[in-house]
Amino acid sequence: MSKEKNTWFTIGQFADMHGINKKTLMWYDEVGLFQPIKINETNGYRYYSYHQSMELETILLLRDMKVSIGDIQKFMKNRCAESMECLLKGKITELEESIKNLKSVQSQLSKRHEDMIELLNIDLSGINIIEKEPQYLMTVETTPIQSSEEDIEAVIAKIKEYNLPRMYQASYGSMILVESLYAGDFDNYMTLFIQLPKEEEKKALHIQPGGNYIQAFCKGSWDKLPLRYTELLEYAKEHQLQLSGYAYETGINEMVIDTMEDYITKIEIPIL
Repeated sequence: MSKEKNTWFTIGQFADMHGINKKTLMWYDEVGLFQPIKINETNGYRYYSYHQSMELETILLLRDMKVSIGDIQKFMKNRCAESMECLLKGKITELEESIKNLKSVQSQLSKRHEDMIELLNIDLSGINIIEKEPQYLMTVETTPIQSSEEDIEAVIAKIKEYNLPRMYQASYGSMILVESLYAGDFDNYMTLFIQLPKEEEKKALHIQPGGNYIQAFCKGSWDKLPLRYTELLEYAKEHQLQLSGYAYETGINEMVIDTMEDYITKIEIPIL
């Protein structure tokens, strides 16, 4: 390669040799990152030498690794193994964090997609027996005399306490004692709940027990829930099922509806 080492290349030739376009080389020159070895004073033509190739390839390598122009400039002023090791270590850390975030996004997308498939295939008139794993719920106590504004403020306080960045990352609902259902008191809501995406701190959380549940759905405004609970109690009696604990209500389609007439409430009640 002795001949090439003593050859000057035009900007087009040098760009072709490294698989880039001339504008990239011109931009690198403008920002002071990589400059031609010579510029013809008469016609302004740029010329590069062969020994500049590895310098450019180093820059291209770092650009492919998404290293910023500023960081590349700092490295090129002090090229050494130690600087390269430090730079690569930093980029690996950034990449690992990006992969972690992308996996989180993928998980959320998959969960939302599964939810939409389930939503599109719901039998709204049916009553089913399902099996559930234990769930850990953040709860907010409420009373009939407490206003909606006070309930909201209490929920917001809990969200801040558990550092929940986005409300859509959690499932929200209400709990009503099964004893109240058997007594025909279908409006005796005493607890609101939030199912957190993470369960790192379980001590202060309500445990929704695992096991068999009776499950049903109610479409429309909340004033239709008492009738649905009546149907559930009749089903349980007919099939000799003993309900216990709480009925857990969760809205499952708030993000894809415009009116309460299309609202769907999922009801799940543990079976002894």
